[in-house]
Amino acid sequence: MRVPEVRLIGANGENVGVVSIDQALRMAREAELDLVEVSGNATPPVCRIMDFGKFLYERTKKEREAKKSQTKIEVKEIRLRPKTNEHHRSFKTRDARRWLNDGMKVRVTVRFRGREITYPELALEDLREIAAELADISTVEQIPAIEGRVMTMVLGPSKPGKKKPADAPKSEGAESMTVVADSDQN
Repeated sequence: MRVPEVRLIGANGENVGVVSIDQALRMAREAELDLVEVSGNATPPVCRIMDFGKFLYERTKKEREAKKSQTKIEVKEIRLRPKTNEHHRSFKTRDARRWLNDGMKVRVTVRFRGREITYPELALEDLREIAAELADISTVEQIPAIEGRVMTMVLGPSKPGKKKPADAPKSEGAESMTVVADSDQN
């Protein structure tokens, strides 16, 4: 450290006050601990007498615990084209159903090639059918939207407490979808 004096916090957390750097280093040696700069931007800089190795260990331990408690939401994707037939679509919806049951989100993407972009209603109909087919275990989190030559929709798993019975009507969200179009369609 290249400053003549620092604001010192003692080993027990008490505020010692502004002392010279030599005196702070001497106090740290007497306590057999380290002098650690806590806030270098303050005037004068704030230093603390502590066991630096123990401090690092506890900080990494807290970070590990915080990482354990985080929930990582994975987004899987199924890709279609407007010409994808019913049989192939059923394979993909079966995969989507499995992922939704595992608690993952599913992005359904319909990619347009060539002149297929002139018929977005075909892709919208496919997305509506997929949403209706998976309505018992999922909710539509992002309605179908066109961005460039791709139309996407995001399905999320239903809340565990709100499972829909099998005899209930299909979700209303599947029938009331509208297309949100991007202004620069190519």
